[in-house]
Amino acid sequence: MTLDWFAIVSGFSAGLALFLYGMTVMGDTLAEVAGERMQRVLARFTSNRFAGIGTGTIACAVLDSSSATAIITIALVNAGILTSVAALGVVMGANIGTTLSSVIIASGLIKYSGFILLSGLTLRVFGRSVIQQRYGTVILGLGLILYGLFTIEHAAEPLQAFPPIEAWLAQMNNPFLGVLAGAVVTAIIQSSSATVGIVIVLAGQGMLTPAAGVAIMLGAEIGTCANVLVASIGRSRAAVRVGLFQLLFNVTVVALFVWLVGPLTMFSAWTVGVDSHTASKSLIAAAHVIFNVISVLLFLPFVPATARLLTWLVPDQTDPAHQEKADDPGTESFHDVGIDKPVLARSY
Repeated sequence: MTLDWFAIVSGFSAGLALFLYGMTVMGDTLAEVAGERMQRVLARFTSNRFAGIGTGTIACAVLDSSSATAIITIALVNAGILTSVAALGVVMGANIGTTLSSVIIASGLIKYSGFILLSGLTLRVFGRSVIQQRYGTVILGLGLILYGLFTIEHAAEPLQAFPPIEAWLAQMNNPFLGVLAGAVVTAIIQSSSATVGIVIVLAGQGMLTPAAGVAIMLGAEIGTCANVLVASIGRSRAAVRVGLFQLLFNVTVVALFVWLVGPLTMFSAWTVGVDSHTASKSLIAAAHVIFNVISVLLFLPFVPATARLLTWLVPDQTDPAHQEKADDPGTESFHDVGIDKPVLARSY
């Protein structure tokens, strides 16, 4: 069997580029529309860990980026506006909110990506107000995301019956290899949504078994922590603790669920009404939602103890000059943390 590798690699590259650029366009525009308002919401409605989880979930669903939500949270903690315990709740809630993209990708909207692109472009060009034009840009970004996956889906079709690729993907049935692959790919492309989106597409084509898809999805949860850790560098000790918490939280829950890939796959299959051995887009999306919701519920009672552990690991700065700088709320805004900049390297 002879494959046109140039066409396959070109298709994958184009699809991934469209996906990442669509995420950037949509995320940056949503940040312009709701960014400052979201900062105020986070500051006002995060009085405790429970409120923080709910607010983080909503904020991430609106901004379509768990990293953006976490980076805003770091900025607010750095300014002394949010407490550490409330901030940890926001980070956990953001993990739930980010599953919205998986649900959208698995919903079948990919085949309508062309119409979504056209409607978004039309509203952006002919919108009568700036708000209408911005919402047009958001829709255009969504169309680019879906069309990127559509391109990847068609580029992957020739690989469905290619034995070496089948053998390599079959190795992902080992949950540890699947988690490792998901973490590495996400760290490279810096988008967990892209990784999970590709997994959903490949699972829908039967190239990945449900268990392998779930394992790779778990790995993506670890790889997505890179940007938040980078964003916490050079900030107050409290802000550094928030970035460290996301890594510790994601690694801990993935280390637990890597042993439960089978039960998670079967339960996810049951919730969407499919067989656990049948490749299904909806199964992967359901597993993404179930994993994050259960993880938050399991970790919720340990948030205060975790906050104390993080304080021990990253103690407050005792130097007066540094402490004065850390305690000064300053004027750090949403724009100061770079959310409104068109950066492709962002973990969604």
